[in-house]
Amino acid sequence: MYGTLEVLGPEHEFSIIDEKLTPLPIVDKVIRDVHGRLVNCTSLGACSFGKELQAHVAEFKANRPFVSPVVFEETMQKTVEAILGILESRYNARLLGSGMHPLLRLRDAKVWSHRDRGIYAAMSGIFNLNRHGWLNIQSFQLNLPYKNESEAVRLYSALTNMLPYLPAVAASSPIYESRKGAYVDNRLHFYLTNQMEVPSITGNLIPEYVNSFEEYEKATVRQYSEELARLNAPRCLLNKEWLNSRGAVIRQDRKAVEIRVLDEQESVKSDVALSCFIRAALRGILRDAEYPYLAHPILVQDFKHVLRKGLQARVQHPKGKTAGEVCLHLLQTAMSNATDEERKYLPIIKQRIEGGNLSNIILRNVAKKAQKTDLKEAIFTTYSHLADCLEKNHVCVN
Repeated sequence: MYGTLEVLGPEHEFSIIDEKLTPLPIVDKVIRDVHGRLVNCTSLGACSFGKELQAHVAEFKANRPFVSPVVFEETMQKTVEAILGILESRYNARLLGSGMHPLLRLRDAKVWSHRDRGIYAAMSGIFNLNRHGWLNIQSFQLNLPYKNESEAVRLYSALTNMLPYLPAVAASSPIYESRKGAYVDNRLHFYLTNQMEVPSITGNLIPEYVNSFEEYEKATVRQYSEELARLNAPRCLLNKEWLNSRGAVIRQDRKAVEIRVLDEQESVKSDVALSCFIRAALRGILRDAEYPYLAHPILVQDFKHVLRKGLQARVQHPKGKTAGEVCLHLLQTAMSNATDEERKYLPIIKQRIEGGNLSNIILRNVAKKAQKTDLKEAIFTTYSHLADCLEKNHVCVN
């Protein structure tokens, strides 16, 4: 059994696209190519490839959590390359990271229509799925296992205190429907309201502090299940742990805390760097008995500012006046508590804090290219480069 911060359980979401960046709803076809028949998820060595709600988005995840970030990078990239081989040879297609597809129009998006379609049909009876918060989001989710309830609660609380500032480093969704959004992290902006019909499912995205599993379940699963029952929701949606959509979720079914506030990055290497940053910083926070824990309303307010302004957001944290300063403090904490392997990835995070997150980099590139061509072509060229980064496992630096 793994303990707190011993391993990393990653889940990546990438769009399948053609040479014009058009999203292709062919995840089911690719699964058949790999598995021989249609299933939700199929194994490729140490990793798995499977479906998401959106028919053009594929999930890549580890079958077992990784102890080593180096093995994480090598193994996951090998899986990405295996799928790329199928996409290129059979469909003239490729993969694209980032938190939102920059061109997707909601009317063109398709929902997975095979196994589990009954659950999606039930959800569509309660929620309006025709929103960006459902059909155009790609996240990098990180699972951090725990041994027991005490470890889980401590980890969850430390994460709650850290979550508002992570999008300042991880934002990668500045553009959607071929235009610049109002936020640095538009994915999370849309995600905040994608279940507005039952607000307690998402809450403020920043979870409430809890002292036990009992408190956690009362504040989440029980509350939104009661609200769903009042709306006559089908039984398949009631008392479901996986429906909780906060920025961190205690997954008792897998004995892990799952982080959901991270936009998908441009490459596996960048995702690994985020993982090392978070794990090492959390290690330091949990070791520091005097580390400041902010009140929940302050965390929520800071989070909203970070979604709009990113690293430049003004915040109320005692370790910095801006989100960028807080992230530099967290990086220092990570450096002091990192393993040798983790420390090798932290310069990527330093570069993102000092030189801009991926949203900042995308916007700079689009603006520069738009001086010589039209906006659509500038977006196409910029995101084509991001697709190259995923294929070659390169970090986009400018």
